[in-house]
Amino acid sequence: MRDRTQKFLAAADAALAGRSIRGGAAHLYALVRLWHWANAASILVLSLTGYLIGTGTPAIWGKASGGFLFGYIRFAHFSAGYVLSAGFLLRIYWALMGNAHAMQIFCVPLWRRCFWRELHHEIRRYSFLTVEPERGLRHNRLAQLAMFFMFTQTITFMVVTGFALYGQGAGTDSWQYKVFGWVFSLWPNSQDVHTWHHLGLWVIVMFALVHIYAVLWDDIMSRRSFPSMK
Repeated sequence: MRDRTQKFLAAADAALAGRSIRGGAAHLYALVRLWHWANAASILVLSLTGYLIGTGTPAIWGKASGGFLFGYIRFAHFSAGYVLSAGFLLRIYWALMGNAHAMQIFCVPLWRRCFWRELHHEIRRYSFLTVEPERGLRHNRLAQLAMFFMFTQTITFMVVTGFALYGQGAGTDSWQYKVFGWVFSLWPNSQDVHTWHHLGLWVIVMFALVHIYAVLWDDIMSRRSFPSMK
C-alpha cells in the first residue's frame, strides 16, 4: 500500500514538471480525444433529456397509449448514462495504468507550493493581467482545478445518484439498486435524490459553457489549445 502511495505521489510530481513516467504516444492521445467527444455527446443527450424528465414535456394530442415520447426520452437518457459511465470507468483505468499526465484530472497537488503559484499565474492571465502562458504538456492549473471539482467529482456524483434512481425503478433485486441503493440511506426521500441529481445537471452545464469559452479564449490568445493543433 505504501509503495502504491509513493508511486502515485511521484506520478503527480512528475506531472507538475511536465514529465512523463512511461512516455506518451499518438494513439493514446487519439483515444483521449475520442473519450472527450464521446463524453460531450453523452452529456449533451443527458442534459437535454434530463431537463425534459425533470420539467415534463408538452401535452400530446390523442390517447396516452398512442404515444411513447416520454419512454423514448427516458431510453435515450439511460443509454447515454451507460455510455458516460463506461467511458468514465475506462478513463479511471487509464489514469491508474497510464503516464503521469493521465491522472491530472483525478489528482490535484494542493500540497505543492508551485501549484498555487501556477494557479495564481493562470488567474492573472485569464484576467488579462499577464499574457505569458505556463509551458508544459498538461492542463494549466486553473483548468486542472476546474476539471477535478466541476467535472470529475460531479460526474462521479451524477453516476452514483443516477444509477440509484434507475435501480429504484428497476426494483430492489436489480444490480443497480444492490450496488447504489445505499444512496437512499443518505436521502430517504427519493425526491431529494432527484433534486440533487437535477442540480448536478446545472453544474455540468455551467462547466461546459466555461470550458468551451476557455478553450476558444486560450486558442485565440496563445494558439496552443486543441483547435489550433494539426
